[in-house]
Amino acid sequence: MTTFLPGTSERNLVLVSGRAHPELAQDVAKELGIDLLPTSAYDFANGEIYVRFGESVRGADVFVLQSHTSPINQWIMEQLLMVDAAKRASAKTITVVQPFWGYGRQDKKHRGREPISARLITDLFSTAGADRLMSVDLHAAQTQGFFDGPVDHLWAMPILTDYVRTRVDAANVTVVSPDAGRIRVAEQWAAKLGGGPLAFVHKTRDITRPNQAVANRVVGDVEGRDCVLVDDLIDTGGTIAEAAKVCMAAGAKSVIVAATHGVLSDPAAQRLSECGASEIVITDTLPVSADKRFPQLTVLSIAPLIARAIREVFDDGSVTSLFDGNS
Repeated sequence: MTTFLPGTSERNLVLVSGRAHPELAQDVAKELGIDLLPTSAYDFANGEIYVRFGESVRGADVFVLQSHTSPINQWIMEQLLMVDAAKRASAKTITVVQPFWGYGRQDKKHRGREPISARLITDLFSTAGADRLMSVDLHAAQTQGFFDGPVDHLWAMPILTDYVRTRVDAANVTVVSPDAGRIRVAEQWAAKLGGGPLAFVHKTRDITRPNQAVANRVVGDVEGRDCVLVDDLIDTGGTIAEAAKVCMAAGAKSVIVAATHGVLSDPAAQRLSECGASEIVITDTLPVSADKRFPQLTVLSIAPLIARAIREVFDDGSVTSLFDGNS
């Protein structure tokens, strides 16, 4: 294979990857039918990062893929340096592919004297030389407006719903949102799973204490039903685990949890394995190490979706067409 995918008018697509999630990058390259661009990357003794591309990218459409996993600041910085390297190497266009948008949860000010961190991250990529951003299931869709250029907001819902549909009885499904703020997403899930009823978990959160929320009760009909609890990400697992317990306590026949991003910070694996859910379904937008895995966990590949979106961008096609015009 080659690291360049020829296009029309002498255009070439180049995919480069940081060190955060090499397995995903290899899978995306395989879906595209190309090799990753050879890249040297290492850390100096004081923690500084060095990157260099092993082949020319002059005049190419460069896609820089990096998953913002832990240690998140290191991998964001590495991706910024790769964007800068591509710009200085005379790439024609530079698209930042960040399957999980680091700092995406900090998209607004809850209290005075706080930063809007998601906006700052976007500004950094713009300054580094990014022409376009691509991400999967943003925590808040309005984050797209932080970037003065095209933003491709991909949905993992088709991948997740296709799988979950094989695990439940469509006639007996209730889709449950972990809080009132994600009811719209739950509605879309319900439509994909046959139009069953909706429910949501009423919870309270102390904004001064991160990663902590209290699930109080479930609002909606879940008794005797197969519940599908949907969210965009699972971090420490506290919210989703408590929501699953609340559903089971309200008489649910079973609970399946489906989320796009498996951050799975400790003690998520323990919480999720003990919460009573029959299965936890996520995608591999972030790497899932052996210590984060447990018997109920299912990890689906996001690579085909990312590869199709990259190909649509490169061919001047429509990314929105991948999601029935709803992206």
